[in-house]
Amino acid sequence: MEQVITYLEAIDPILAAFYATLFTWGLTALGASLVFFFKNPKRSVMDGMLGFTGGVMVAASFWSLLAPGIEMSEGEGFVKVIPAAIGFLLGALFLFGLDKVLPHLHINFKESEAEGVKTPWHRTTLLTLAITLHNIPEGLAVGVLFGGVAAGFDGATIGGAVALALGIGLQNFPEGFAVAMPLRRQGLTRRKSFMYGQASALVEPIAAVIGAWAVITFQPILPYALAFAAGAMIFVVVEEVIPETQQDKHSDIAVMGFIAGFIVMMTLDVGLS
Repeated sequence: MEQVITYLEAIDPILAAFYATLFTWGLTALGASLVFFFKNPKRSVMDGMLGFTGGVMVAASFWSLLAPGIEMSEGEGFVKVIPAAIGFLLGALFLFGLDKVLPHLHINFKESEAEGVKTPWHRTTLLTLAITLHNIPEGLAVGVLFGGVAAGFDGATIGGAVALALGIGLQNFPEGFAVAMPLRRQGLTRRKSFMYGQASALVEPIAAVIGAWAVITFQPILPYALAFAAGAMIFVVVEEVIPETQQDKHSDIAVMGFIAGFIVMMTLDVGLS
């Protein structure tokens, strides 16, 4: 791990963010590849995996994004928290807008419950777009943190950026599985289910590069950008991930998955920062 951190410190931060999110995409693809080995996993397993995803995202939002953003803000008291509050709100509003416009379907919902602009698109496409929505703030968060490290902001560390990428990668593994398996149950071939599952995370390297570039180019926005990514991630968890785990009788398993995900991400961030 120390060799990875040293290497990422030595290269261009935009390239480092790109490499880190290639890793997170790779774990999504690895999770989606399980469709070749499993026919019909238990619903309890799927809900536990989604819960884990939510736990990682919530922990990352605070430990990796909000806390460093507040720490590097100028001023004292209420003044110090204003950038984080504004950025958090803007991030949530950004995802709120995408949620209303982009056609998508949550994993455990019926096709009649599709959200966004009404389209004739197939359920397959709508399911993939739902997971793509999850991945936009995740890629953005990694890129913003790497950009903050390059800009030399106190509170932004290469270890923290690596911890965030590692945590997001770990939750991307069950996420890839969670999108590929429903597609398989819809009648798609294993190969097509895998391709759609891994494709949902291709947006992460793009968002990471944009985030890193924006912070390096406009350094004063970093506290706002970190909180923006956090707000977007929390919106996804509350509006999509948690409701997806409450559609059946396995909510307790989903909650324990959430707790496990939170602990894993918190431990990674504190241990590597």
